[in-house]
Amino acid sequence: MADWDTVTELAGELPEVEAGTSYGTPALKVRGKGFARLREDGETLVVQVDILEREALIQEDPGTFYITPHYEDYPAMLVKLATVDADELRELLIESWRMRAPKRLLRAYDELADE
Repeated sequence: MADWDTVTELAGELPEVEAGTSYGTPALKVRGKGFARLREDGETLVVQVDILEREALIQEDPGTFYITPHYEDYPAMLVKLATVDADELRELLIESWRMRAPKRLLRAYDELADE
């Protein structure tokens, strides 16, 4: 079972991740742009995600991945921390970070990964 500590530990593997708040809840940012935040219930994570990828994940595991009407037209998804697999969570955080990180930082990250 994942929790906010798990999220921050996994996201801490990425460059220039900073802790902050968003809508009064804990959030993670890259150069000031939010890419993950804990919802008010303390059990659900909001991440950035490609809308097509979101649809596939929701179909695959609707008990873990879902959206509310608020997120229908926005590239974001809700993730139940109690049921998400740690490896899946890591991948979601990386992809969410990639959607918000500046291009120069992405290039540097990808170059390090290729070494």
